[in-house]
Amino acid sequence: MTNTAVRVLIVDDEPPIRKLLRVGLSTQGYAVSEAMNAKVAIDLVKSEKPDLIILDLGLPDMPGHDLLARWRGEGLDLPIVILSSRTDEAGIVKALELGADDYVAKPFGMNELVARIRVALRHRMQTQGEKPVFQTGELSVDLVKRIVKVADKEIKLSPKEYDILRILVQHAGKVLTHRFLLEHVWDGLTDVQYLRVYVRQLRQKIEKAPDQPQYILTETGVGYRLHEGQ
Repeated sequence: MTNTAVRVLIVDDEPPIRKLLRVGLSTQGYAVSEAMNAKVAIDLVKSEKPDLIILDLGLPDMPGHDLLARWRGEGLDLPIVILSSRTDEAGIVKALELGADDYVAKPFGMNELVARIRVALRHRMQTQGEKPVFQTGELSVDLVKRIVKVADKEIKLSPKEYDILRILVQHAGKVLTHRFLLEHVWDGLTDVQYLRVYVRQLRQKIEKAPDQPQYILTETGVGYRLHEGQ
């Protein structure tokens, strides 16, 4: 799918934000439509069948979370990227748990937003199955042989450390909430402090500067994101 084929629906009640998004995305080759509220958005999804939705959580006629839940409940499977204020960490987490693919915090940079859009579209277009070897920078993860290397040096990980890294690799480029990781690694039977401890240990093994990580990135108050390979 090329950019010219991608239809993006912007759902936001602020005209300046819609204009900024329309101009910025149009220059990248995306076809853009706009909705100022949930009612118009629902109609446009049915009539225009967009490839991706950019959704503001603060809509005048329906909370963005409710609209998101409605769409996912109806089986709408296209990527949805949330726009939210930087102070709305709880709202971001809730949106991700309801099925949003990613989020961008206001104020945002257009380059960051376009990167999030590309990642979300790429994940939705991927066929089932995993790439056997993931590579980003000097880090490589062989998901078949369960071998992790940094600059061709094999790194020994504990089972839990590997499980965390494997899940991050499978969703590379996407933010994963603390709850998502806890449920997939510990079946939800522990708390976020255990996750932080293991992530810290993992960084000590794979990062050149664990306090300034380049691979496992912290999304403050939300979760973690693995830097996507090129």
